[in-house]
Amino acid sequence: MADYDEYAAAVRQLSTRIREGGSGAAAEAERRRALRAGVDQLGQRLAAQEQRLDQLGAAAGLSPVVDAADRGPAADRAPGSGPASAAGRDIAATAGASAAGRDVAATVGADGDVDGDPAVALAQARRLVDEADRLGGQAEALARRPALLPTWSPTARAVAVYVGCAAVGALAMLALVVANGSGLVDGVTLGALTCAGLPLISFVTGWLVLGRWGRPALAGADASRFAPLGFVICALLLPSTYCVVLLLVGFLG
Repeated sequence: MADYDEYAAAVRQLSTRIREGGSGAAAEAERRRALRAGVDQLGQRLAAQEQRLDQLGAAAGLSPVVDAADRGPAADRAPGSGPASAAGRDIAATAGASAAGRDVAATVGADGDVDGDPAVALAQARRLVDEADRLGGQAEALARRPALLPTWSPTARAVAVYVGCAAVGALAMLALVVANGSGLVDGVTLGALTCAGLPLISFVTGWLVLGRWGRPALAGADASRFAPLGFVICALLLPSTYCVVLLLVGFLG
């Protein structure tokens, strides 16, 4: 009878261990499925990041971004300056973070077998991908800034440029006034240049400056030139300055 009781106890113990083993296998399979789903999700995010980086680099006129291991010595030569190069550096940093996230995510294989805890490796890869998203946003923001007064609003930038060009035109007008007093320039030429020539030249100069240095680094982005506002500034400022100069000359004379 004692042998039968021992046999029954052994059977119960074996049955318990089988059930525990089945539960552990199911939990392990569920853990691996969760890891695999996380890796697939990271892979989709990395693919989207790579596509966005290619589009951003092409729009900014930059060469394709490659991994650090694939770069030659020429890739580390002196970088440029300005929004385009700053955006390029952020694009390269984003690509580096994306590549690091891709490498870490790749360590979690289809079976979830890695050295250490695969969940920790997956969390590290997710943090790197989040960092790549942040750097990508910074790169795109920099690429949308122009080289001229990048922190100013488009309207303030345009006003500053047109006022500056009009001020240069006013200096040229003062030189013409002095030349007119010396008899080098006749009154008709002075009036024509003051009322039409210099305002038009100042407006065109400001328009060209905004088109060249007021354009964002992204090739597809248009510069905000505010042509009507610039024309009004140049058309009013120079003749008004001329009238003020005439009043001062008449008052002092």
